Amino acid sequence: MIQTEMKIILLLLFFFFAVILCKLDTAYDHSLSEEEYKYSLGKDYVFFEISEPEVIAYTYKANPASFSPPWNETMTGVPLIPTDPPCGCGFIRNHDDVEGKVAFVERGDCSFVSKVIRAEEAGAIGVIITDQDAENDELYISMVDDTTKRPVHIPAIFLLGKNGQIIKKTLEMKRLPYALLNIPVNISRIPMHRLNQPPWLVW
Repeated sequence: MIQTEMKIILLLLFFFFAVILCKLDTAYDHSLSEEEYKYSLGKDYVFFEISEPEVIAYTYKANPASFSPPWNETMTGVPLIPTDPPCGCGFIRNHDDVEGKVAFVERGDCSFVSKVIRAEEAGAIGVIITDQDAENDELYISMVDDTTKRPVHIPAIFLLGKNGQIIKKTLEMKRLPYALLNIPVNISRIPMHRLNQPPWLVW
């Protein structure tokens, strides 16, 4: 009888302490506010938005290059021009079109530094480099220095291949020479429900 009562008491004590521990854990739980969420979302990234053409008018997330200056200057309605050749290695044949615009370049064939330098030589004011892999919807490549110690004076960012290839194909399909973009975009000032993310991708 005594053993049965002791078992009951121990069982009750176990449940009592379990409830207390659960309450302590809950007390330290912290759900992010909208501002905190957007800060964690945008930390170390650059955001830009395309205003035209309308079919790809969304806000995009990109990873800044470690070797280029930050994108501090706000550019509104600036054309995003695909380079010729697309890889941006060697001489930029459409340098007249690229001058004073943001160059749109594909990854591959030479280092990121070389691409940005070539775009800078063509007169570009910034560079967006996208992956050739149209299925890449999550891997943000780190654009690092190629150890050649060549200086870069314009900002550069890396865009996911899925976003980049959709933008490129849309321009080709509509026979448009460029897209208009606003960069950078401060998402901390935009309400969550108005963050216009691409429907084919979630940040």
